Amino acid sequence: MQLTPLNRVLLLLGMVTAVSTVQAADPIRIGVSGPFTGGSSPMGLSMRDGVRLAAGEINRAGGVLGRPIELVERDEEARNERGVQVAQELIGREKVVADLGFINTGVALAAERFFQQAKIPVLNNVATGSVITHQFSPPQYPDNYIFRVSASDQIQAHMIVEEAVAKRKLTKVAILADSTNYGQLGREDLEKALAARGLKAVAEEKFNIKDTDMTAQLLRAKEAGAQVILTYGIGPELAQVANGMAKLGWKVPMVGSWTLSMANFIDNAGVNGEGARMPQTFIQEGNTPKRKAFIAGYQDAYHPANGRIPSPVSAAQGYDSLYLLVAAIKQAGSTDGPKIRAALENLNQKVEGVVTTYDKPYTHDNHEAINAAVTVMGEVKGGRVVYAYKEDMK
Repeated sequence: MQLTPLNRVLLLLGMVTAVSTVQAADPIRIGVSGPFTGGSSPMGLSMRDGVRLAAGEINRAGGVLGRPIELVERDEEARNERGVQVAQELIGREKVVADLGFINTGVALAAERFFQQAKIPVLNNVATGSVITHQFSPPQYPDNYIFRVSASDQIQAHMIVEEAVAKRKLTKVAILADSTNYGQLGREDLEKALAARGLKAVAEEKFNIKDTDMTAQLLRAKEAGAQVILTYGIGPELAQVANGMAKLGWKVPMVGSWTLSMANFIDNAGVNGEGARMPQTFIQEGNTPKRKAFIAGYQDAYHPANGRIPSPVSAAQGYDSLYLLVAAIKQAGSTDGPKIRAALENLNQKVEGVVTTYDKPYTHDNHEAINAAVTVMGEVKGGRVVYAYKEDMK
C-alpha cells in the first residue's frame, strides 16, 4: 500500500515522537565499578569499555522498557576501602538498580555486602575468587544478590594443575602468589587441586603488589627442584617473575591464572613472557560472527594500540554482563532489585554473548554463568594471547 503525503508526515511524526519519548524517559542507572587507574587498570578499563560498547548498542536499539541506560562509572582504584565508599555512593546517592564490575577479589569481598543488604544485584564480570558468589548463599541468606560472569578460581586452579601435571607431566611445582586476597585465595585453590592428585608444591612463595625483585623467591623455588611455576597475581608483578627467571638464567614454564593475559604482563615481560599459559574465557580471535563484530566494534570505538584489547577477557565479560542484566530487566518488566534477581535466576530466553550463548546461566542456588566447558587455555605468543590448543578454536 502506498502512503499518501499526509500519512508519510504522520508516520514520520510518530517515529520522532517514539524516539523522543525514549530519550525523555528517566534513564535506568547502572553502576560500573572497577580500577580505572593503577596496576589493575588494564582489566578495569577494558571491562568498562566493553560495558560502554553494549550500552551504546542497547540505547541505539531503543533502550530497555522504553528507557535509556545510563552508566554511573566509579574508579575504586583496586583499594578495599575505596570500593566500600563507591558501593555506598552508588547505592545511596546515585540510586543504581544494579552494579557491574569488581575486578579485584579483595574489593569485591569488602564492598558487595552493601549491595546484598540493599537487595541490588551485582554481576561480577571479572573478579574470580571462588568465595565471592557464596558469601550470601542459602540457608543463611534466603536470597543471594551476587552473580558472576567470569571463570571462578576453582575452575582455573583445576585447569592450571591439569596443564602442568597431567598434560606436561611436571610433578614438582612451585606456587608464586601475591599477598592480596586474590593471590592467597587462588593459592588455596591451587593447593586443593594439587591435593586431589596426591601432590604438594615443593615451594610456596609470596610477593607484594609493586614488588620489583623476585630473586629470593625464585631461588628458593629453583633450589627446591621446581619444574614449573604456578602463579596467582596481576600483570606488573607477574612480569617481574618472568624477568627474574631470565636474570637467573633459569627457564621453566609459567602456568597461572587468567591474568597472565594482561597487557602489562605481556609488554613488561617481553620475550621472557613468551609461552606463559593461562585459562581464558575469550581470546581475541574473530572465530564466530559475534566475536568478530565485538572485536571490530571495540577497535572502532577505542582504537587500542596495535589493535590489541588491553584485557580481552575483561572486555568480553563486561559486554556480556550488561546484556544478561538487560535480559533480566526486560523479563522482570521492572528495575526492582528482587524482581531482577528472580529473573536472572530463571532467564526464559537465551542471551547471545561474546564469551558464549547463555542458556539459563543461573539458578537460585547457582550464580556462576561460566563453567569449565567454555574456558580454554591461552598462550602468550608474539606479544598477544593465542589458543594454546588449536582444537579449542572450534
